Amino acid sequence: MLPDPRVIQLVMTLRGAGISDSRVLSAIERTPRDRFVPSGFSDHAYDNRALPIDCGQTISQPYVVAAMTQALKVDDRCKVLEIGTGSGYQAAVLARLARRVYSVERYRTLSKQAEARFSELKLTNIVTKISDGNDGWPEQAPFDRIIVTAAAPGRPDALLDQLKVGGYAVAPVDKGEGVQSLMRYERTPMSISEEALFDVRFVPLIKGVARAL
Repeated sequence: MLPDPRVIQLVMTLRGAGISDSRVLSAIERTPRDRFVPSGFSDHAYDNRALPIDCGQTISQPYVVAAMTQALKVDDRCKVLEIGTGSGYQAAVLARLARRVYSVERYRTLSKQAEARFSELKLTNIVTKISDGNDGWPEQAPFDRIIVTAAAPGRPDALLDQLKVGGYAVAPVDKGEGVQSLMRYERTPMSISEEALFDVRFVPLIKGVARAL
C-alpha cells in the first residue's frame, strides 16, 4: 500500500518545525489521525491544527503532540502516565514508543471511544481509567514519564510525586493573564528541576469525574 500523501506532508511539516527525533516522527507516521477525529472533520485530520471532539474537548495540534512526545524522551522501557485521554491520539503515539501507557480520563464517553480505537488499531499496551486526573494513578506509581494534556493551575506536585527519580514529566501550566507554558520537569534525587519550553493553549485540568458524560 502506498503511503498516504497527507501523512507524508504532515511529517515533513513537523520536521520543518523542529521535530528531529526520528522515532517520534515514525510514531506519528504510523498513527492514523483520521481515526481519532469526528467524521465531520476527517478532511482536516492531517492538518497541523487542533480539532474539536466530543464533551467540549479537543484533539491537540500534531506539532504539540510531537513536541510533547519528543520532550518526554520516551523509550521502550518506559512506563508512562497520561492525564487526559481525550480522543486517544496522544496515547496511541506514545504506545508506539513506550513499554506501557496508563491513561486517565474524566469523561466516560471519551474513554470508551478511545478504548475502541486502541482495540481497532491493536494497541494492546494502553490501559485506561475513568478518574480524576489530578490524582494520577497511585496504584501504578511510580512512572518513568508523565504527560498532562490539560492545563494545570500551577506545578502539578501531586502528579510529580508519582514520578521516578530520573524521570521526566511534561505539562501545560497556567501562568496567568491567559498565558499557558509547556513545562518539562525532571525528578532528581534531591529535587525537581523545571524548564519552560513554549507557550501553548489547552483546556483546563478540572477536578473530579464528569458524571453526565
